[in-house]
Amino acid sequence: MKNDPEKLIRYTPFERANHWLAAVTFILLALSGLVLFHPAFYPLNQLFGGGTWTRILHPFIGVLMTLSFGAMYFNYRRLNALTPTDREWLRHVREMVDGDDRHMPEAGKFNGGQKVLFWLLVICMALLILSGIVIWRAYFAFLFPAMLIRLASVVHAVAATIIMALIIFHIYAAIWTKESIDAMLYGKVRRAWARQHHPAWFRQLTGGDK
Repeated sequence: MKNDPEKLIRYTPFERANHWLAAVTFILLALSGLVLFHPAFYPLNQLFGGGTWTRILHPFIGVLMTLSFGAMYFNYRRLNALTPTDREWLRHVREMVDGDDRHMPEAGKFNGGQKVLFWLLVICMALLILSGIVIWRAYFAFLFPAMLIRLASVVHAVAATIIMALIIFHIYAAIWTKESIDAMLYGKVRRAWARQHHPAWFRQLTGGDK
């Protein structure tokens, strides 16, 4: 692909492929999880070949998402460490939402809001994984007492509900911030976009170039 001097690389091909793998597995998990959660969603089981296959496939899709999200965690955990600048950014987030970004501290590759979202997702994923192991009847549930299995079922449902809300917010924010989705589709962003939304990251990549 011809290099465009007006654009900067934001995500590598691996990062983009892994992101979309996580997205697809999340959708499949949400749909199959709803089937298992409430009878009102049971007709969705036809997407997975019936109720039995939904129950079988759900945890295995969860394993795939765990691997994908695990790669994200190890790739981004240092970039998402909260700094005093991020905390200041969060204090001014209401102003930015209202259209006034004059007082926003300069964000790095990820801003304070993205970092908080990242760590909330990490916590929810950890709860989903741990509770999912406990309630996975075919392989692990027999190792745990009934009370723990019941508790894990509640934790799993609550964590799943929270993570779905977080992902919906993530999608909304990506649409609201123009070109964010293009960055994850094509890997590059315009220099002007980087300078406006992530100025500290822009200077890091360009050596202070304007």
